[in-house]
Amino acid sequence: MEFELTKEQQSLQHTVRQFAADELKPGADLRDRNGEFPLSAVQQMQKMGLFGLPFSEVYGGGGRDLVSFVIAVEELSRSDASCAITLLAHTLCASHINVFGSEAQKREYLVPLANGEKLGAWALTEPSAGSDAGAIKTTARRDDNGWRLNGSKFFISNGSRADILVVMASTDASRKAKGISAFIVGGNTPGLTKGKNLDKLGFRASDTVGLQLKDVLVPHDCLLGELNEGFSQAMQVLDGGRIGVAAMAVGIGRACLEESLAYARKRQAFGHHIADFQAIQWMLADMATELEAARLLVYRAAALKDAGKKCTREASLAKLYASEMAMRAALKAVQIHGGYGYTRAFPVERYLREAKLGEIGEGSSEIQRMIIARELLQ
Repeated sequence: MEFELTKEQQSLQHTVRQFAADELKPGADLRDRNGEFPLSAVQQMQKMGLFGLPFSEVYGGGGRDLVSFVIAVEELSRSDASCAITLLAHTLCASHINVFGSEAQKREYLVPLANGEKLGAWALTEPSAGSDAGAIKTTARRDDNGWRLNGSKFFISNGSRADILVVMASTDASRKAKGISAFIVGGNTPGLTKGKNLDKLGFRASDTVGLQLKDVLVPHDCLLGELNEGFSQAMQVLDGGRIGVAAMAVGIGRACLEESLAYARKRQAFGHHIADFQAIQWMLADMATELEAARLLVYRAAALKDAGKKCTREASLAKLYASEMAMRAALKAVQIHGGYGYTRAFPVERYLREAKLGEIGEGSSEIQRMIIARELLQ
């Protein structure tokens, strides 16, 4: 088993790390405070090829493996997780088209997503359908002109800014989850109304909105994959999505550790740097140990997916452990910073707010435990 990154992966890591440190970190706190979408940073990331990193060069992508992608996600998240989650939401959309789209659909929609010309969003969640994704109420009805979509979506990352969306809708309500299909919807399609950015606890610079679909008409050839196979498709896409969220959690956890190390070396109490105290040392040691374990789980899941092997269990293992690791690391980071950690004087309070999403999004920790148990008991 290889534990060393390839030269290409190391080069990518260095490039993204430098970009994130120079361009993302300096304004991250202010963007978070103002709820300002990082448009300039996203455009730079598109020009760098990050938004097409894991897709074939045939379709305008970078042709990199998923391990390279999670390396980039970790580096971005370490400086500004809102930029990372923008990339992750886009990648869910592009991945769905990449895996299940026809050649014509890939040429028309995947190419501009992978080459950075357009931004994608993935719309599954609804106001009353989160963890129970099979309970979605949005419908798609076929007529002579195409498919007409009606319903509501919620918590859609990139929702108000996306040029291309993949939308899940019920095409046979009697079959419940087995009657859901996926559709490609243009961001400016008539009848699609985009809400305002939600006032969130964390990821305040991320674009997260509700969508209303009222007689949204898309052509017949915008059906993505087979009819009534949308839920099955979504579950496969989410394997990759969960690996991405796990990598984001690793980046947040790493930021917590690095900030805590720097603070512990400078802060003095009782005539000593607090780094000299065993209580602080043990917290730092726990953070470092869990961070390394989480990263290895992420790399393992990504490597399995790169090899074309089933990785449902491994993706959930990585996502569950990494997200809960990040939350523990963030709590320790605030504790190490003491009263200052409870203010905006240091970024650890933002890391705490961001870490929590990892335990909720892309399937909550409870859902991950259900998946892992199901895989074990098969």
